[in-house]
Amino acid sequence: MIPIEKLHSLNEEFQQLKEKVADPANMADAKAYRTIARRYKELNEIMDSWHLYTKLETQLAEANTMLSSETDEDMIAMTRDEIKLLEEELEKTDLLISDLLIPGDPNDEKNAIIEIRAGTGGEEAALFVADLYRMYSYYADKKKWKLAVLNTSDTGLGGFKEVVFQLSGEHVYGTMRFESGVHRVQRIPVTEGSGRIHTSAVSVAVLPEAEDIDIDVSDNDIRIDVYRSSGNGGQSVNTTDSAVRITHIPTGIVVTCQDEKSQIKNKAKAMKVLRSRLLDMEISKQEQEIASNRKAQVSTGDRSAKIRTYNFPQSRVTDHRINLTTYNLDGFLAGEIEEFIEALKIAWRHEKVNS
Repeated sequence: MIPIEKLHSLNEEFQQLKEKVADPANMADAKAYRTIARRYKELNEIMDSWHLYTKLETQLAEANTMLSSETDEDMIAMTRDEIKLLEEELEKTDLLISDLLIPGDPNDEKNAIIEIRAGTGGEEAALFVADLYRMYSYYADKKKWKLAVLNTSDTGLGGFKEVVFQLSGEHVYGTMRFESGVHRVQRIPVTEGSGRIHTSAVSVAVLPEAEDIDIDVSDNDIRIDVYRSSGNGGQSVNTTDSAVRITHIPTGIVVTCQDEKSQIKNKAKAMKVLRSRLLDMEISKQEQEIASNRKAQVSTGDRSAKIRTYNFPQSRVTDHRINLTTYNLDGFLAGEIEEFIEALKIAWRHEKVNS
């Protein structure tokens, strides 16, 4: 049942925000204005859905009145069909409003930085890093997101010790956030002559891309070192000090970037990753506090948790947080991961409602 009193209260807030959004004086403080604009957008969607709900209610009442006075059998049948459709639309809109009333995460609208790193399993883990990177690349194409590589460390055998990349587009972090955790792969390595199945692990971290107004990094808190790039690159590799290493002294976070030929570009990319890691630390602390008060099944706070298994012999993918399994491993690795992501979103919203 729709909470009418709450919607009236939100409508009052919406009308006030409408004036604030249109007032140029509020644009002087970029961070404050962004908060106002984000809240206005949330309430605008709720109000539009509420207006649709009341319109459907009116149409349903009119249809029921028509049905009670109608004598023609054909018209009665048509009116009953219309009533059924209106009731279905009313139920959908009711559910949508209930969903929209769940407090959203302001970071969900942000772009995301994805870090994939090889864990246990040596070269086999490094090869699976490459597999996951391709999987997310295919998924980004389907979502029409832009992908930009920030840093890589390859093994020379087709795998990666680490891949860091940025995804830009609509609602990226809110979509990708539940991919954070340990991804386990079970398969026969190409180097295994006996045909034994090995288990390897890869860690994925999904960070909300931080802007300058989100995280202020003081020059006194960082140490910047430059060195020559290494690995499989172009002619510039090992010839110029273009690679950059930034150490955040208060936290000990170290970020490296060597993919660009320009030291300036590498520094800019490294600072982008550093700010995002610092913002992610703040979010993780908040989520750990929430998890300490309730058992959170779907959480991004514990990055060491095993979240998913990819079993090649059985062509099986299982997400352990929501006990969801598919036997379409090839399709999954080709970017067909929407079913899992939507299921995780639903489970997370359900937790928030019942917490």
